Amino acid sequence: MSFRSIVTAKRKRIALIAHDNMKRDILEWARFNKGTLSKHELYGTGTTGGMIEKELGLPVTRFRSGPLGGDQQVGAGVAEGRIDFIIFFWDPLAPHPHDVDVKALLRVAVVYNVPIACNRATADFLLSSHLMDEEYERRLPDLDGMGSESPTTGDQKLETGK
Repeated sequence: MSFRSIVTAKRKRIALIAHDNMKRDILEWARFNKGTLSKHELYGTGTTGGMIEKELGLPVTRFRSGPLGGDQQVGAGVAEGRIDFIIFFWDPLAPHPHDVDVKALLRVAVVYNVPIACNRATADFLLSSHLMDEEYERRLPDLDGMGSESPTTGDQKLETGK
């Protein structure tokens, strides 16, 4: 299998998502990390994005609510190279009618080697990393060559971000 690299800019495009029981937690976390978050481009699903925008006064590009396709929109953003980073405070103890969408989002994040924090501790560690303020080269499988008769070989760089 061949690989390619994607260079993520210093200014990350971060998606913020939280299930209903976790919205208060992500809002507290975002307040605490407002200074760091303000250096990046923020995206959010439905209510979560609106809460963060209102409470922190930071611009947030909003997707639909998770159950109405927001998780899938974030996944598409990852696959298309428009989302670099995901903070997803999900509630593993509550049933969710869109569990398949959550699983698909987690799968896409892993396939595209995008950092994803699924709880507050991981979000703290990721956001406090020195890599948040630097360009970062993510390596991922060259998916364009998968399944074709003549797969792509070698490494190539693809610049993304602003």
